[in-house]
Amino acid sequence: MATIQYAPHNLTAAPIAPQTMKALVYHSAGVEKHAWEDVPYPKLIDATDAIVRITTTTICGTDLHILKGDLPAVTDGRILGHEGIGIIEEIGPGVTEFKVGDKVIISCVSACTKCAFCRKGMPSHCSYGGGWILGFLIDGTQAEYVRIPFADGSLYHFPEGAEEESLVMLSDILPTGFECGVLNGKVQPGDTIAIVGAGPIGLAVLLTAQFYSPAVIIVIDLDDNRLAVAKQHGATHTINSADGKAVETVMKMTGGAGVDVAIEAVGMGATFDICQSILAAGGHLANVGVHGKPVTLHMEKLWDRNMSLTTRLVDTVTLPMLLKVVMAGKLQPEKLVTHHFKLNDIMKAYDVFGHAARESALKVVLTSK
Repeated sequence: MATIQYAPHNLTAAPIAPQTMKALVYHSAGVEKHAWEDVPYPKLIDATDAIVRITTTTICGTDLHILKGDLPAVTDGRILGHEGIGIIEEIGPGVTEFKVGDKVIISCVSACTKCAFCRKGMPSHCSYGGGWILGFLIDGTQAEYVRIPFADGSLYHFPEGAEEESLVMLSDILPTGFECGVLNGKVQPGDTIAIVGAGPIGLAVLLTAQFYSPAVIIVIDLDDNRLAVAKQHGATHTINSADGKAVETVMKMTGGAGVDVAIEAVGMGATFDICQSILAAGGHLANVGVHGKPVTLHMEKLWDRNMSLTTRLVDTVTLPMLLKVVMAGKLQPEKLVTHHFKLNDIMKAYDVFGHAARESALKVVLTSK
């Protein structure tokens, strides 16, 4: 197996930091919920921190959930974003695995690596202040610079010669689709699976589910363009659910049996209901979507179905494996990119991403160059 080569360390001192920078800031009050504005340059707080200059970032569906008020823990003035590639500008004295000048992949989940949750592969619930905090509980990556806590456990070396557009997808969507959808759903060879939602996360599920050779992959969505993309990338069947007959169609396709795995990749009651209604006896329902409102679990129909329901906040523990697969050319996450913007055009990027059907948008990539 070929060894991944990483860009060499640059041991020169960091440049003098600016006093301010530009960032995408969330505002809880007023009509405009976000703005590209001047904010203070981040500072090292803990010995294990690093300051990273962002070279590539992207927008996630979770960012849109924040703007809709679905995550009230996000406070006014928060810099959004939890995905990115960048160059280390400063490090604290406790950082041992990275140096100034290193190019890195930023995980959306910060990991102290020492607490009980981190040690058992659940850094999403890190006991020492890690987990999903970037762009949520602390300032995030949709900025010129970002402070990364627990740098040794939250950054990954960027392989020399790799494409930023491709590897920025390892920050979140590929591990999320794989861990929360495919692994939690226990996809097996020969399975019939359904992915409800063909946005970037649903398509990440589609790409990584094929590691396990399911026989049938049904993708359900309201957007014909996204369904066409899903068909290009491995879906065996697609269903537009606009007519309200998605459940009927799936059950007819499966001879009334339903699917072995149903993966919810939207975060809405209607899509969760579809998953419940098409699940075969002994099947797995894996919830991936972010739900801002309650959903109804129809136990009156499911109690005797031997089904399992899983939820998960991504841990990104599969990022190193996925990196190897991408570098080997076995997975091409850049296929999910539809639009490119300069970082200072992020307001336009949000408009495009927020009107995905109108713009035929999947992932948007923003670069500082």
